[in-house]
Amino acid sequence: MSKQQLDLMKPFGPWVAKINIPEELVNKLNDYVDKIVADEEKSKIQNAGKRLVGNVTQEFQIDANFAEKSGWGKLLQSACSKLIETTLKKNITKFDITDTWIVRQFENEYNPIHFHSAHLSGAGFLKVPDFGSTKQEGKRNHNGQLKLVHGNKQFLSSCMMPIKPKVGDFYIFPHYLMHLVYPFVGNEERRSISFNAKIDEDIFDVFKN
Repeated sequence: MSKQQLDLMKPFGPWVAKINIPEELVNKLNDYVDKIVADEEKSKIQNAGKRLVGNVTQEFQIDANFAEKSGWGKLLQSACSKLIETTLKKNITKFDITDTWIVRQFENEYNPIHFHSAHLSGAGFLKVPDFGSTKQEGKRNHNGQLKLVHGNKQFLSSCMMPIKPKVGDFYIFPHYLMHLVYPFVGNEERRSISFNAKIDEDIFDVFKN
């Protein structure tokens, strides 16, 4: 019997892209966050907690000027352009960041399952603590993890993608993709960064025809 060739395909479910935030940019972002945390007035001005779902210590908007000057916006645009070009074979001509923000999460805090707005969204990690152990020995440790959720579990079709945070890792996905962050045990900060952006409407709108 001849050896059978196996071709793997991805006909269902959304694409998820993973990129790396360069160490120099991670440091710039963390320095920026630390300055805002130390400035009570600026923390109040840039507070985004009222319109975000997280049950966390602090969430605040990143200033648009800083996003541009630091290179954060450029990194997102480049990565999103590559994602669309690779998956859809199209080139975007528009990339508008509608929101980009920081989440400061500590022990027992969490982000419930939710989705974002705009067209493309993402989440990544600037500080990653020791998340602690499970209550019962031998249980899988989800502490502090980001989990992406789509559809429901079926044969040959997983509906969840667990992500163990690592400093510099950043994930980009369509805005509608459900996701959540588990609580953890420990005294240190879990610091993440997210964004929403709009691209060309005729590329995003798959129902136009």
